[in-house]
Amino acid sequence: MRVLAFVGASGTGKSYRAQWIARENKLECIIDDGLLINGNRILAGKSAKKESTKMASVKRAIFSDEKHVDEVKKAILKANPSGILILGTSDEMVNRIRERLELPELEKTIYIEDVASEKEIEKAKYLRHQLGKHVIPVPTIEIKNQFSGYFLNPLKIFSRKENTSETTAFEKTIVRPAFSYMGEYTIADTVINSLVYNIGRDIEGLKKILKVKNKNTDDGLIIDVEIIGIYGYKASEVMDKLSEKVLNEIDRITALNVKKLNIIMKSIYMEKELEKVDK
Repeated sequence: MRVLAFVGASGTGKSYRAQWIARENKLECIIDDGLLINGNRILAGKSAKKESTKMASVKRAIFSDEKHVDEVKKAILKANPSGILILGTSDEMVNRIRERLELPELEKTIYIEDVASEKEIEKAKYLRHQLGKHVIPVPTIEIKNQFSGYFLNPLKIFSRKENTSETTAFEKTIVRPAFSYMGEYTIADTVINSLVYNIGRDIEGLKKILKVKNKNTDDGLIIDVEIIGIYGYKASEVMDKLSEKVLNEIDRITALNVKKLNIIMKSIYMEKELEKVDK
């Protein structure tokens, strides 16, 4: 297995360029901030940017936790890549990660100054240190469960090989980690419940939402909804419409990841006229 290092100070744009560096050096996998990434997929690990303090973030990034190490080592064995790119803020950090994961010796080290201009590095530093923006080199859908409740911004970058017309699109995500926020914010359970009740008013074939319960876990919400349908409407279609609207609106308004949405139709409402006809 070939192992290369990509080294640069914090906030200089390593994650932004990681996929391009990996592609240019024919490396399938990237290790960045505690994650093992293959192309646009997270194979294993937990993002250091999810940690609540700077110290905890550093420990996650250098694989201090044994369970974290075991999970990523097993994923590497399963994926069996021919090459891995390790991102780090120093040569020492990269070697620490390599040793913890029991990877081969480094083939070579690429420094951020080798691939980015001084102006580009300064811009990256401003985005990190002044605006608190961090890049994770995977699509938003891949990282959303780890960052439930965080406001994520998708980013698509197009790269063209020199002297060719071949273009490659890289999808990334911009996130503001917990430790970069000035203070904290929370979303009360009553907000989610009220949102679901309000959505139910606009669903054709839905008479009433009886009850809403939600539980917020580390990787997203679990929501239970009990409803009354209206006679004459297909129950499955009514529940599908409610499900689609709830998932879209919670994502748009709160940025929370909905892990599971359970909708149960408890009964059917019949208009008086229909009841008379039936009788």
